[in-house]
Amino acid sequence: MTGLREHRERVRPEWIDYNGHLSEAYYVLVFGFATDAVMDQVGLDAAYRTGTGCSLYTVEAHVRYLREVKADAELVVTSRIVGTGAKKVRICHEMAVDGTVVATEEIMALHVDGAQGGTTPFPAAIAERFAALAEQPPEYAGRSID
Repeated sequence: MTGLREHRERVRPEWIDYNGHLSEAYYVLVFGFATDAVMDQVGLDAAYRTGTGCSLYTVEAHVRYLREVKADAELVVTSRIVGTGAKKVRICHEMAVDGTVVATEEIMALHVDGAQGGTTPFPAAIAERFAALAEQPPEYAGRSID
């Protein structure tokens, strides 16, 4: 399904809210870690960010909370590139526990030059990696909140 490695995280006790399950903010935190893992895998790693001053900035996100997640659960996030352009990438993340999808996140991220303060095209090698990894979006991608 995807050429990207899974990202794994164990739910920490401090992530559990007053309802006894994973607090909504921590789903987004884990999805952020998964985005960082995607960046590392395509070459937008710490060395790239330090050397160029460029990084991905998430400018839009849509999260779906599908099932409760309890303390100490192992979260497995599968990521896929579902759209790419000269300066942007669309990523879908699926978070699962024991093989059951518990949440999804779709993001739009822009390649930003922090020193110049604006978007900038991806280097050719990065753009080619994104293009090679691109696949059809899942059925939930692109939905709005009704």
